[in-house]
This record gives sequence, structure tokens and C-alpha cells, in this order.
Amino acid sequence: MRRRDFFKGGSLAILGSSLLSPFETIAAVTMPDSKGKLAKNIIFLVSDGMSTGTLNMANTLLNRKNGISSKWMSLYEENKVTRALMDTASASSIVTDSAAASSSWGGGVRVPNGSLNVNADGTENLPILQKFKKAGKSVGVVTTVTATHATPAGFSVTSKKRSDEPGIAAKYLDLGMDVVMGGGLKHFSPSLRKDGKDLFGQARTKGYTVVTDRKQLLSQDGSKPLLGIFTDDALPYALDRSSDKELIEKVPTLAEMTKNAIKTLSKNKNGFVLQVESGKVDWAAHANDIGGLLYDQISFDEAVAEAISFAEKSGDTLVVITTDHGNANPGLFYGANADRNFEKIFNFKQTNNWVLDGVNKDTSVSSFIEKLEAAQGYAITKAEAEQILVHYGKIDEKGLYNPRNLPYKDLALVQSKYTSVGWGSMDHSGDYVELAMFGPGSELLKPFVKNIELHNLMLKACGVIA
Repeated sequence: MRRRDFFKGGSLAILGSSLLSPFETIAAVTMPDSKGKLAKNIIFLVSDGMSTGTLNMANTLLNRKNGISSKWMSLYEENKVTRALMDTASASSIVTDSAAASSSWGGGVRVPNGSLNVNADGTENLPILQKFKKAGKSVGVVTTVTATHATPAGFSVTSKKRSDEPGIAAKYLDLGMDVVMGGGLKHFSPSLRKDGKDLFGQARTKGYTVVTDRKQLLSQDGSKPLLGIFTDDALPYALDRSSDKELIEKVPTLAEMTKNAIKTLSKNKNGFVLQVESGKVDWAAHANDIGGLLYDQISFDEAVAEAISFAEKSGDTLVVITTDHGNANPGLFYGANADRNFEKIFNFKQTNNWVLDGVNKDTSVSSFIEKLEAAQGYAITKAEAEQILVHYGKIDEKGLYNPRNLPYKDLALVQSKYTSVGWGSMDHSGDYVELAMFGPGSELLKPFVKNIELHNLMLKACGVIA
């Protein structure tokens, strides 16, 4: 019998129970695991699009600027986690997109790029958060992009097209997700949805606490399911947020969202499963934006610290830390001034995205040079500025992550001279990626795994099968 046919019944049981006919009714029951303690909770953290160089440079930045290691790297240094490499391929390519990558974890089957838990033949794989929900656990997703984006959706729903974010938003409420947080007001608000549906109103009717700014989030008591949507589209980059008082007041950090998600989900005596994504790491990699990349990676690391802190106190929480794929393969490269150049990034106040988005065809060369120097602390030449500004008289780039067709590549090429950071591409890579686990269930991790293997590992860690 194929697994997806068995899942259609929607029933769940605990590992160690006797084998039952698929026609029999089975229920979730706690059973002891003779090989070790079962995980009651899972916190699955994803730095979307994180190449190894991203992890390396974020840690180097913290080391040289603040004299500390990142939480992720300190877990390696202190030998607190089980570590592996993961193959991230999809059903249609060696190089995956985020929808297929998250679906590999979510459904346990590799699907074609672009789809969410839907196979090439149209059949569907039951997502893991639905399995855990049926087992009696609370479930949630938190992200720095739209809450309906590919990575949170891959854990949660089925959809032929990852782009159907308005439909995914409605599915979240239908499924009874206990926590949903991120950006994407345009997919929830009746004034912004094309169909006029009021998903916020529906959520309140279903008993959710609905929050739309940081103050509301930090004051919620965790007693109800939580829907937190803070911006029209994705949340701002961490670096840009830190330089804007209004954004600081309105938009929570990923760590704050993670802490409050745990606060809500942990009320369930049966436990919870939470996915946390730093989606803007991927967007920064697509844009070859080093400030956006490293400071969002550091923001992700703060969320890792929240998860580990909870897991250390609870003693029954499996923490998974990984990425869905590499992107752009950035790195710090050799040169006489490499150290000094890299340290320029310590003083960045704004991302490349912020700089370029504030420029138009009427921007002068001198004002652009001044704008960039104020934002990032170095002065480019007139010729370099002209090379970038020529773009604004034409359209020469296209892409899902660059709707204004901004000259990201041109600025990154110029910038590399001043930071010693280079890029391999502006798209996903097929590299094996970092994977680390902490807590009960981490002993199940092998040194090298395929992404789909994490699906059954998580079920087994909690003692749940379908």
C-alpha cells in the first residue's frame, strides 16, 4: 500500500502499537519508547536559502564585531547537537525551489518544483502539521516573509501552485492552525484580497487572537490561537528595521515571534510542532545583498537561541536547525585588505535593497554616492555610480524576488571591491546543506540524509505514525 493512500484515512497512532488493518479505527496513544525519551515538542528552524558561506560569514561578523559566536556555531563548538549534511533535491531537479524543499519535509515525498505536497501525477501527500494536529498537538508557522509563502505552506497544506497565497491563507484557517505569523496583509484583509473575504474576521469568529503590530503581539497572553500579520508583504530586512524607529515599534523580530509562538503553543499538554523560517535570508541571497543577508541570518540566530533556551528548560523538545537549499554561494575571498574590507559591513545601516529602492531616473551621480556612503559607510567612484544608475533608464532584470527590476547585480559587483565578498550566482544551488538537531530524537539523525527522511524522523521522534 502506498503511504499516501494510507494517509487518506487521516488516522494516527503511536509508534510501538501493533500493526492494524487500514480499515480499523486507530487513535493517538502515548507509548513508552524503549530506545529513548520521546519528544513532546518539535521546533523546526529554517534559514531559507542559507549557503554555508552565509553561516560562516554571520559567525565571523559576530566574532569580530562583538567577540561572540553565533548560537548555531556555539552549539557545534560545545558539541551540543547532532550534525549532518542534507541532500536537498526535488522530484524535478537537483536544484530545488522552496516549495518542493519544504514539501519534502512536510509530506515525506519529493515533489516537482513549484508545488506544495502535490505529486507530478496530481496525487497529494498529507502535510506533517496536519498529522501532528490529528495526533492532538498544537501546530504553527512563523516567518519573515508572507505567512503563506512556500516554506510555511510546505509544512501545512497541499496546493498545485505555491503562488496561490490567498488560497493558502484560507486553508490555514480551515485546518485550524494554532499559530500563524509573518507578513501578508494582502492575503488576509478584505480590503486587499481580490475576493473581498475577511479572513481576520473569520479568525476572530474561530477564537483567534489577531494582532497586526509588535505591541499587540508582546501583550498577548497565549491563551488563544494566534494570527499575527504585520505588513502588506514580507517583513522588512532586519538591518533596515534596526535603523527605523517606526519599524522597530510596529514589526516584531523573528525571535520575538518565535518566543510568543512557543508561549501560545506550549499551553497544549499534548505538545506542539512549530516551523520557524527566516525567509528574507533567501531574498537577500537572490539580490546578492550582503547587509540584508548577514543581519537577517543573525536575526535567525536569535530565534535559534529562543528555541534552544526553551528546549533546555523543557527537556522534551526536539530542535531542528537547517536550511531548505543554498542560494548564491556567497563567500569572503582572499586579498590584502580582506579583513578590513569585511569589517565595513559592521557599520552598515541599510541594505542594498533600501538604497536602490530609493533611487529613480532623476537621481544624480553625486546624490547616489552620498546616499550609499550614508547607508553603508564607503564611497564608490563616479564611474561606479554611473554604471549602477544607467539601469534606471531601462529595464534589464526580471525576477520573482525583484519586482521593481532593481540593479542588484550591478551594485553587488561594485560592492565586492569594498567588502571582499563575492557571489557565485543569484539563484538557488544544489549544494548539500547544514543540518543540526538538539534534544530527544536527535539520536535518530544520520551523518548524511535526504531531505525527505526528516519527515519520518520527526514522526518517530514524537512516537507518532499514520
